[in-house]
Amino acid sequence: MRPEELRELGELLYDHCGIRLQAELSYVFERRLQPRLQLLALPSFGAYARYLRHHPEGSAELEAAVELLTTNETYFFREPNQLRAFSDELLPSLSQERAAERRLRIWSAGCSTGEECYTIAILLLRSGLFGGWQTEVFGSDISRRVIASARRAEYSASALRATDDELRRIYFETRGARFAPREAVRALVSFGRQNLLEAPGLRGVGQMDVIFCRNVMIYFDLAARRRVLESFLELLAPGGYLLLGHSESLINVTADFELVHLRNDVVYRKPARGKASP
Repeated sequence: MRPEELRELGELLYDHCGIRLQAELSYVFERRLQPRLQLLALPSFGAYARYLRHHPEGSAELEAAVELLTTNETYFFREPNQLRAFSDELLPSLSQERAAERRLRIWSAGCSTGEECYTIAILLLRSGLFGGWQTEVFGSDISRRVIASARRAEYSASALRATDDELRRIYFETRGARFAPREAVRALVSFGRQNLLEAPGLRGVGQMDVIFCRNVMIYFDLAARRRVLESFLELLAPGGYLLLGHSESLINVTADFELVHLRNDVVYRKPARGKASP
């Protein structure tokens, strides 16, 4: 892959989903995309870029390229300190703040194969705070393949490597060598394909009380992060929370969210109505 081909493909992918192709990883992109060139009988990556840009099937092929270039590795109960803060501090607070509406909606943005969504649902059930409420965990990802896997909801033992035996016994059933969340867990969760850079499409997600977006924006540049965060700010209810990955920060990105120090973690919050941003 020549530098100019990497640059052209990078522009297409960035405009589509905010992912930057790093030059030092060009060999990885070349290896992953080479089978597509062979399938389409294209002689070069430059021809592939032109196919993506101009062919009637270019949009569908661009989605196929994203599938090949994105890595989806996750497991249940990942980042336990943050989940402890969510379970022990945020959920009790939200149960009081949303008591009048008795409605709670949580979004896992960039949910991959669904482990995070089902983890959140388990924590909701385990809290015992939301019986009789309208509760929903919505998971979205740009990859149709991982959304299909999340809906199947069958996982290997490796995906449960951070799940203790009690939780495994109560909230999962075995299907041969695989594990599946029980129906009470699955009933709280729904999935849909979403591109985080397509603001008009995101408005269909509706208002959320909590957004998890962990280790997704690390692949975006500053401009793309700001676009995504603008959408999150619009979709969060006043006083709603944004939870990022442990290595992520909004410093020098946006001042629209408040930083909240909890016992086990720090999270971000959309200011309540009438309260100025810091």
